[in-house]
Amino acid sequence: MSHKPGISETIAQVGQNGQVTKHRSVTGRVELLTPGERKANGRAQRPVVSRSTHETFNKSAPRPDPVEILVQQGVGRVEHLLPIRYGRMLASPFAFFRGAAAVMAWDLGHAPNTDLTAQLCGDAHLSNFGFFGSPEGVLMFDINDFDETMRGPFEWDVKRLAASAVLAGRDIGLSNSTCQDVARSCVRHYQAKLAEFSEMTTLEVWHSYVTAESLLEFFPSARRRKEVLAKIEKARSKDSHYAIAKLTALADGELRIVERPPLLVRLPEEEVAAIVEPVFENYTQTLTEDRRTLLDRYRYVDSAVRVGGVGSVGMRCYIVVLVGTDNRDPLVLQLKEAVGSVLAPYVRSNSYRNEGERVVQGQRLIQAIADPFLGWVRHTTGRDLYFRQLYNMKASADIATMKASLFTSYAGICSEILARAHARSGDAIAISAYLGKNERFEEAIARFAVRYADQTEADHEALVQAVKAGKITADTSI
Repeated sequence: MSHKPGISETIAQVGQNGQVTKHRSVTGRVELLTPGERKANGRAQRPVVSRSTHETFNKSAPRPDPVEILVQQGVGRVEHLLPIRYGRMLASPFAFFRGAAAVMAWDLGHAPNTDLTAQLCGDAHLSNFGFFGSPEGVLMFDINDFDETMRGPFEWDVKRLAASAVLAGRDIGLSNSTCQDVARSCVRHYQAKLAEFSEMTTLEVWHSYVTAESLLEFFPSARRRKEVLAKIEKARSKDSHYAIAKLTALADGELRIVERPPLLVRLPEEEVAAIVEPVFENYTQTLTEDRRTLLDRYRYVDSAVRVGGVGSVGMRCYIVVLVGTDNRDPLVLQLKEAVGSVLAPYVRSNSYRNEGERVVQGQRLIQAIADPFLGWVRHTTGRDLYFRQLYNMKASADIATMKASLFTSYAGICSEILARAHARSGDAIAISAYLGKNERFEEAIARFAVRYADQTEADHEALVQAVKAGKITADTSI
């Protein structure tokens, strides 16, 4: 039988000279290292994976057809919705990139990688950051998509974010040199913020967050601040009342979802009984007691199938309308299918038996303040699902309308948010020591971002040709 240390052993083991020779966390789960040892671990990764190595992505293994990767990813999804997914991905190389996390996962997984891990977003592109409300009603800015979250090499998120900066920049008409400068600035902000976090206390890192109002310091011009404030006010209005006004109408005194096929289709009563009702009791068991007490004050009203964003199209997604005291007291939840992360084949392990739990626990690790209604469940069909609020002051930046200066500032904000996520869930001291203070990592990732953007444009063209040849059906009308 293995020995489980007592709390005195857990806190420290002291050598004969009176110096601490070993620390363990108070839970006994983790051996703690000194700051010097953590720095040494980070620097020790440089001979293994040099910082300049990151400028290329490995092509030594035969790269699979990107369209075939997408087709295989569609297996098990709602088949009649897949043409909508492909149609949305046709819009531009950046739109393709947003839906092709599985393609990039293959490329990242077949490249040299560090052993400096963190809880990854897994799909860290510029459109997956945005506003949301804290339980106290404070408007926050953070990462807002976690379907692909896994623990893995920190640089995978950085590479995806930088590549998205180049692709989004090209999408809004910026020059190639400007796009590369934005990617370079993006990594510079990440590197500087990681260094800052490496000097903070553990609790300072953990409780670090960015409010909507604090974003204003990134925008020195009055006109830019005015634009950001307008976006903030719009986000504040997007709550459950907004969802009710947008999605429902009164019928015989009850709120009923108004259908917009195929994007929003009400569930028949028999499907409500088979899909929605069985999951609620098990879902609430993943909440804290106070959240369960809160949900006990609501009753079920209506539900529907809803089509999600680009990468999620075809995944089973439901919205559930609840009311408390009366129709003026609504709560709208989203119930979304969770399948294995696209990163899963390329990392060592997934410690979660339920993919919904993987998403929820990943979000709780990454976000400074997470949705209080986050929870997970396994349906009787064997499908894993997770709950969250549908609208909780949620809003995203409109990248398509940004000018170069605003776009550069926005990319910098997102990279600092990513650094905070990695500092919370990884070792900021070790990662910062690996990155160092020079520009090697910054320049390597900027060159990678341009090369990967070129590859994505070729992959997008492959999808265009597959649609033209009739190999894939795409619906561009929705």
